Amino acid sequence: MKTTADWLNVIRWDDKGLVPVIAQEQSTKDVLMFAWMNREALEKTAQLGRAVYFSRSRKKLWFKGEESGHLQRVHEIRLDCDNDVILLTVTQTGHDPSIACHTGRHSCFYQQWQNSPEGGKWLVTQAVLQDPKTIYK
Repeated sequence: MKTTADWLNVIRWDDKGLVPVIAQEQSTKDVLMFAWMNREALEKTAQLGRAVYFSRSRKKLWFKGEESGHLQRVHEIRLDCDNDVILLTVTQTGHDPSIACHTGRHSCFYQQWQNSPEGGKWLVTQAVLQDPKTIYK
């Protein structure tokens, strides 16, 4: 008989017990952010239906939106073909339009590389929707 944790054993965790996670907005298909999960974070995400990550800098679980109020409601959890990357399909809540990035932008992927005579540069493609100083405590 399989236990609830058997589905977690399929995942190829790295040597620190983590797996990379991509959060994609369900409605727009925008890639919102990249983060990490450990077993506990992924299990809680599945149980709660909201994104829970593992903060490598704080070395603890990070319930997305615990400070900002910008929660991610999880619709789907997908595993890639190598079993080493998770894709979450989410609805980002707490602000309209949604804010997923700690910089106050919709997506963490707001910089786009552009070729130039000087050898290339990064262009900011999204405006700050809310000043981060007003988001975090």
